Amino acid sequence: MPSSTAARADLSLADLDLAKDLNRFYCDPLGFVLYVYPWGKEGTRLAKQTGPDEWQVKFLDDLGKAVAAGVSVADALPVMFAVAAGNGVGKSALISWIIHWFMSTRQHPQIVVTAGKKEQLQTKTWRELAKWNHLALMKHWFKWTATKLSHVLFPDTWNANAIAWSKQAADNFAGTHEENVLIIYDEASAIDDAIWEATDGAMTTPGAMWIAFGNPTRNGGRFAQCFGKFAALWNTRHVDSRTAKMANKRLFDAWIQLWGEDSDFVRVHVRGVFPRAGDIQFIANDVVTRAMKRQAEGYHDFGKVMSVDVARHGMDRSVICKRQGAKVLPFQKLRIPDLMQLAARIAEEIDAWKPDAVFIDATGIGWGVVDRLHQMGYTFVIGIQTGEKAYKPETFRDRRAELWYLMREFITDLGDLPEGDSELETELTSVEYGFDDSQRYVLESKRAIKEREGWSPDVADALALSFAAPVAPTKTQRDTWRNRLKRRKNRPSAMAA
Repeated sequence: MPSSTAARADLSLADLDLAKDLNRFYCDPLGFVLYVYPWGKEGTRLAKQTGPDEWQVKFLDDLGKAVAAGVSVADALPVMFAVAAGNGVGKSALISWIIHWFMSTRQHPQIVVTAGKKEQLQTKTWRELAKWNHLALMKHWFKWTATKLSHVLFPDTWNANAIAWSKQAADNFAGTHEENVLIIYDEASAIDDAIWEATDGAMTTPGAMWIAFGNPTRNGGRFAQCFGKFAALWNTRHVDSRTAKMANKRLFDAWIQLWGEDSDFVRVHVRGVFPRAGDIQFIANDVVTRAMKRQAEGYHDFGKVMSVDVARHGMDRSVICKRQGAKVLPFQKLRIPDLMQLAARIAEEIDAWKPDAVFIDATGIGWGVVDRLHQMGYTFVIGIQTGEKAYKPETFRDRRAELWYLMREFITDLGDLPEGDSELETELTSVEYGFDDSQRYVLESKRAIKEREGWSPDVADALALSFAAPVAPTKTQRDTWRNRLKRRKNRPSAMAA
């Protein structure tokens, strides 16, 4: 807490007593966590919880010991921890506790938090901090916003900042002259090595802390090297999801049955160990980045393809994709629960853009949309069953894996994607893959993605559908169903003739 006279004048005596209490946890993050949150208190979301999970207790205890070891050392080494974990173990909660502990026991700290993807940072990591800040004993000390947690008295110098990384802004993670420095990475496997190298400079401050969490999705890169090449510098650990008390163990059993105990997918998302393959991310970040900066030329000579991913339920959206050759136009993302209304909306887009082919994901309720469009006269609309047998069954387990493979080739070689569509970028780079016993490509299912990320890759799936079949341009534009209906009404009847 503040030590200046002006700051103390704005604090109540109770706040000063609380500040003294929290100062004793300078080297004791575990004690801090047990003290400031209402574990077991009725009427709170912690009513049925007695404290952190066992692995979190061990981590916090080890972190405190590492801090204590450097307190009396003038040129103490930085405190560096790396945690490779499966899904659902409570990484985001632990990150929130560490931020609170650091901000409450040190004056004017500089804290930078980032994550592998911008959406991960905003919708998971930082949102979790808001939840814990609401529960904290000293919540009135801090103000939470979408990008910052700051002290109410010193908002400019006493804060934690959520910063989405980029190579162009690597200086945000470079060295600093502040006394209390904490850098936190979430989903660290997806953070570019250039950002890791910039953060190396921030560790020159005695006692600086750097903590990296994540699914071990790559067996190369700086996160993996924390457990290998640079292991002497890092305090490392692996966390198996099946040992975490809050994790969804039934889901993990289903994954193991589907993928196999020693598959790369289970190794990464359940066991918390690195994959055998170099990377289980199906489409690399830099591939998508290049495609979003690419400018396609001559695409007007190619056929127009419209593809639609139909929302199944809840917060999922139906997405309309328009692609002509290498050019992908901005997506239309719709929340229209009524299938008849959705079909009418798609018909309007067909009339306006006049595509040469329309592919619609007919899985589940999608057939209703296809049938309705056929009734309206759009007989050239084609329903695609993504779960069906692939055209090349010796290479792909199902049609969806085959379509995503074709999409990846397109994006890598010539695709011009809408620049600035962060949802598309996140979805394309989040889907993972593996191989079955026959060494065929197996793509992570939409259900598994939703369980893991909390959203469905509707936009990316819409783009993948556009590769269901080659499409040649037509020389004449297709007639609209409204014009056909109009002519039918005006046509003389046989009796009149």
